[in-house]
Amino acid sequence: MSKRKILITGKGSYVGTNFIKWLEQWPDQHEVVELSVRGTEWKEHDFSIYDVVLHVAGIAHVSTDPSMEQQYYKVNRDLAIEVAEKAKKEHVKQFIFTSSIIVYGDSSHINKKRIIDKNTKPQPSNFYGNSKLQAEEGISLLESDDFKVVIIRPPMIYGKGSKGNYLKLAKISRISPIFPNVDNQRSMLHIDNLCEFIRLMIENKEKGLFFPQNDEYVNTSEMVKIIAEANGKKIKLVKGFNPFLFLLRRYVRVLNKIFGNLVYEQSISVYKVNYRKKNLRESIMATELENQ
Repeated sequence: MSKRKILITGKGSYVGTNFIKWLEQWPDQHEVVELSVRGTEWKEHDFSIYDVVLHVAGIAHVSTDPSMEQQYYKVNRDLAIEVAEKAKKEHVKQFIFTSSIIVYGDSSHINKKRIIDKNTKPQPSNFYGNSKLQAEEGISLLESDDFKVVIIRPPMIYGKGSKGNYLKLAKISRISPIFPNVDNQRSMLHIDNLCEFIRLMIENKEKGLFFPQNDEYVNTSEMVKIIAEANGKKIKLVKGFNPFLFLLRRYVRVLNKIFGNLVYEQSISVYKVNYRKKNLRESIMATELENQ
């Protein structure tokens, strides 16, 4: 059996780098190349030798500065569509695009549940989410019998070397003896689970829209407690802060991100093959061990 040839567009990305490591478990089945899509040199690269293009290049959700808006659209939308057009023109069989749960808008407020199901319409609340959604729409138009398109909308991704809110919470868990006890639910996805999901998309020559997530929802307070345990520390969860958090949520937006509610209905994340290689506790223990 010949190796599947995979091109990752977006050199040095978090997902791409981890996916390459994940595929090392099957050295005889895959041949992977990373390609930078900065500048214009990538346009000269021959895509016709690849079976699959995994597009992970993009600007992360790190800024709401209006001056960045056009750059987000240029990279997250225009570049993604241009790469997909080249892949189709040069007869690549499958194109995988990593989008985001953020196309549905920000998480709800503290104490307000929000569940996304297969009928929920995307409603971006900022230009990051809108740039991702417009990229999805442009790429999906290219799909044909000979060009399969996979759109993946993962929730928050975490694991060794991840940034964002997980890293902030991990730092708090190492230094604070107490943490707010808030009853919330978040969908999250460990990087190993995502990598296995992408591998299965390629293995099974899939097409369509997918919503991978861990097999259990995350409560932020409980997650912080597990992170503390993984580092040999104890942290006490207290409800005394909750009234203040509820008041401050209007002025400190990050509080809604950390303690808000945003989940995929579990049924839309089930796949015919199990891709969830680590549960929450196992994934946090592994992440913290690797980060030490």
